[in-house]
Amino acid sequence: MEEQAKRILFDIARKSIRAAIKQEPNPPVSCSRPDLQEKLGVFVTLRTRGQLRGCIGRFQSDMPLYQSVSELSAASATDDPRFEFHRITPSELDQLDIEISVLSPLKQMDNPLDFELGKHGIYIKKGFSAGCFLPQVATETGWSKEEFLSACCSHKAGLSADAWKHKDIEMYSFTTEAIEEKK
Repeated sequence: MEEQAKRILFDIARKSIRAAIKQEPNPPVSCSRPDLQEKLGVFVTLRTRGQLRGCIGRFQSDMPLYQSVSELSAASATDDPRFEFHRITPSELDQLDIEISVLSPLKQMDNPLDFELGKHGIYIKKGFSAGCFLPQVATETGWSKEEFLSACCSHKAGLSADAWKHKDIEMYSFTTEAIEEKK
């Protein structure tokens, strides 16, 4: 992704986060760049001093990338259920690091171990239960493939840690282009 496109996305993300934290309407956004018009999956991850403060995303989108980044940046700041009782405050805004992960299409996996740690993210689904880890999680934790799958099943999808071994699980891999702006 070109530097100008990155700057545009980070500007949109920061404005959307600021409005959401201050409980103001999300500012209108527009962008004419063709590369930011693509309808791609994206996750927005927020950290303060290295600590996770929110991460919301979607695998597919029916809106242009720049609009998805706007919507998901606000949601990451205010709607991540893990931080329901400890939301981002206005005093954190100037210290907030933003990571935008643009996703490739999902690829169904027949073999649950058929992915590369640090390169592929995973999405695990069984019925109404689902969970995912971005590729960066493997790098940050140092987990093995089995630990990565087990943690996704138990911590994200609400399934048993060994659910990834069962035949009734849908599993997908994907790659990301992750861009980061640190404060």
